[in-house]
Amino acid sequence: MNRERTQLFPALKVKPLDTTAAGDTFNGALAYSLARGTKLPEAIPFANAVAALSVTRLGAQSSMPTMRELRSFIDYQGKRRPGAVSGQE
Repeated sequence: MNRERTQLFPALKVKPLDTTAAGDTFNGALAYSLARGTKLPEAIPFANAVAALSVTRLGAQSSMPTMRELRSFIDYQGKRRPGAVSGQE
C-alpha cells in the first residue's frame, strides 16, 4: 500500500468463463470507487468483486455487471465468507 505497509487482497473464488477485460473491469471499478472518496483498502476488495463477477460471463463490455447484480454477488460472497467484501452504492 505504501513504503511502510503492504496488504494482501485475495481474489474471490469463482468459476471463470471468460477473462476478457478482467483487468479493465478491475481498473474501472477501482477508479469509480476512489473517485467516490473510498479509501484504497476498501476500494480494492470492491474492484476485486466487480472483476470476479465479470469473468463469470462471456465478452468484454457484455460482462460488466450492473450495481444491482454486483450487490447480489457481494451479498452471496459475504454469506460464503462473512466480511469478505462490502458493496458501494
